Amino acid sequence: MALGATTTAERMGELTQVDNVMSVGFMGDDSALVAALQSGHPGAPAALFDRYGQHVQRVLANVLGLDPELADLLHEVFAQALKSVRGIKDGERLKAWLTTIAVHTARGCIRSRTRRRWLRFGATEELPEAVAQGVSDEAREAMRSTYELLGALSADLRIPFTLRFIHGMELTDVAESCGVSLATIKRRLAKAERTFIARARREPTLVSWIAEGSRWGRS
Repeated sequence: MALGATTTAERMGELTQVDNVMSVGFMGDDSALVAALQSGHPGAPAALFDRYGQHVQRVLANVLGLDPELADLLHEVFAQALKSVRGIKDGERLKAWLTTIAVHTARGCIRSRTRRRWLRFGATEELPEAVAQGVSDEAREAMRSTYELLGALSADLRIPFTLRFIHGMELTDVAESCGVSLATIKRRLAKAERTFIARARREPTLVSWIAEGSRWGRS
């Protein structure tokens, strides 16, 4: 899914212009990329987005669902990353560092909407075209129901649940991205699972999906 990639790529391109001359491309591993970012290499910001734009986008989409603000949030993650890049000590942790920023950004979005009591989704016609196309009506309704249920969870429960069971992250990575201990993330996941499954089994659009699943179908 390439939702918002063009818009964000254009914005990243604007960040890499020097005296109205487009930057020279950058090649290298993550450690070299971090060093280039910290030294102000003109091609490094665009290289950062090219390398990890899709990963960050998937993290945001898996946490927030079909959200019309994904493109703006994607840009926000990379803008924040560029502002704080000098704080990276280990270049090999670049991907994990970006994931943490994405999780923090998603958490802020969830909490802001909770305070404003916004519904998580707009109408189908308001969904970004890249998301709305190529998805069956049944799958679309299941996704809507899933994220509506997740919307009732606190950010502390929703984010670990989506990172673990939708994004497919390892437990240790989920804990690191959320900035808590492994024991804490296990407790939050257990509570999130119990709450989500109990509610999902009362949703007509999710009953069959839950029943067919290998993890929760017979639990």
